[in-house]
Amino acid sequence: MRMYDNPVLGGFHPDPSVCRVGEDYYLVCSSFEYFPGVPLFHSRDLVHWRQIGNVLDRPAQLTLPDDVPASGGVYAPTIRHHDGRFYVITTNVSGGGNFVVTAERPEGPWSDPVWLDLPGIDPDLAWDEDGSCWCAVAGVQVARIDPLAGRVLEGPWPVWSGTGLQYPEAPHLYRIGGWWYLMIAEGGTAHGHGVSIARARSPRGPYEPAPVNPFLSHRSTDRPIQSTGHADLVEAADGTWWAMLLGTRPRGYHPYFHVLGRETFLTPVTWVDGWPQAGPVEERHPAPAAWHPQEPAPARDDFDAPVLAPGWISPRARPDGSWSLTDRPGRLTLTATGPTLDRPGHTFVGRRQQHPACRISARLDPGAVRAGLSVRMDEAHHYDLEVAGGEASVVARIGPLRQTVASHLVPPGPLTLTVDIRNDGLRPPTVTGPGPTPDEPTGTGAHGPDALAFSVTADGSAPVALATLDGRYLSTEVTGGFTGRVVGMYVTEGSAAFDWYTYEPAPAGTDTAGA
Repeated sequence: MRMYDNPVLGGFHPDPSVCRVGEDYYLVCSSFEYFPGVPLFHSRDLVHWRQIGNVLDRPAQLTLPDDVPASGGVYAPTIRHHDGRFYVITTNVSGGGNFVVTAERPEGPWSDPVWLDLPGIDPDLAWDEDGSCWCAVAGVQVARIDPLAGRVLEGPWPVWSGTGLQYPEAPHLYRIGGWWYLMIAEGGTAHGHGVSIARARSPRGPYEPAPVNPFLSHRSTDRPIQSTGHADLVEAADGTWWAMLLGTRPRGYHPYFHVLGRETFLTPVTWVDGWPQAGPVEERHPAPAAWHPQEPAPARDDFDAPVLAPGWISPRARPDGSWSLTDRPGRLTLTATGPTLDRPGHTFVGRRQQHPACRISARLDPGAVRAGLSVRMDEAHHYDLEVAGGEASVVARIGPLRQTVASHLVPPGPLTLTVDIRNDGLRPPTVTGPGPTPDEPTGTGAHGPDALAFSVTADGSAPVALATLDGRYLSTEVTGGFTGRVVGMYVTEGSAAFDWYTYEPAPAGTDTAGA
């Protein structure tokens, strides 16, 4: 029997929505303040996913000014296929509200937004037999709309408020077997998260709640996967049912910390007496009948392609002139647009951290610039390995505090910058002098979720360990918000060229990327 591992889409990929077209599955996730927005994935088996693009990949579709706060921007999309056309509906909470984009092919191009005068977040789309289109939003309210014209034809009106827990949201409507099912998340997108469901004969209601709600939740358990909720149902090509949902993998000691953001998990669904049922979301589970592994993305990007791969993202915008793949062919050249990572408006190109333990390196030809490799949660929480003025430094920004924790003189030529992210039985540091050694995590107290070890390597020289920092300060429990870590290259003075970037997960069955 084949088994699959959860999460099926690791790292900061929250609020998954999925649709099936024949034997193909398409999935989208929230992107918040990052551009391009709404990553889009393809699978043939619900387990192996490959990013094929971003739905919002040009400024005409998504404009996020510098005053958009971290965890603002684009929330909770829904993807559906109807009458030969793909639809994605989502919310820009930082400007404009709800909108619809469409495409004939999932790879795009996707249309410019069609805006809806409909309040609320987490919009959903479903069609009746007569072609009527229904939209549900958090609250929970339902309206009949024309998604192509952006018109609200009826409503919205409240239909169900869940079981009484906070934040009834993430509604999805399904017409199954003569019933309209309304599935929602409630309890908040943290430890109280869960999935509840009701049904009616009409999308207008009245809705009858399931005999047992929530039908899926990990609240008040010690399971390694937590915060389960915000689910979307899909019927597989073989007639089995599955739920794609978000969850977290907290680590460390109480109160526990999750650093990758909310990730996408898969769990089977069965139907009993007309109601869906789902067991706990396991780390390993028997796989769907279809099994179509996809070639994983290469560990190394040499920047030889004419365009950036779709997994590269930037906070709020990536303006022309801030980056180039042609100024120095075979290199990504970044040009500063702001003087610091501590405020919006800087030049940063990164990718999501998707594994609890991994090694990330970038080859930098610095020149007379200030540039480096940063592990980012937001402007107030990031660790930077920065090169400037003949020195490589590790800089920690934690809330209102900014400190250079280590420096080392480096030659003027190319440098390899590396961060090893490990969680191999961390212990609180033993401080015997004025500060920790490069091999000890800084910070005090109980175990953190991981440690981030920074090193620099010059040509012909051995790696130089600079500092190892406690990962809890780059966790959601410290920073707040809805995103996870993004690790990327940046420039805050002048222009710098990056020859390559590698992302290597720890080997299967280990929790460390090595020292």
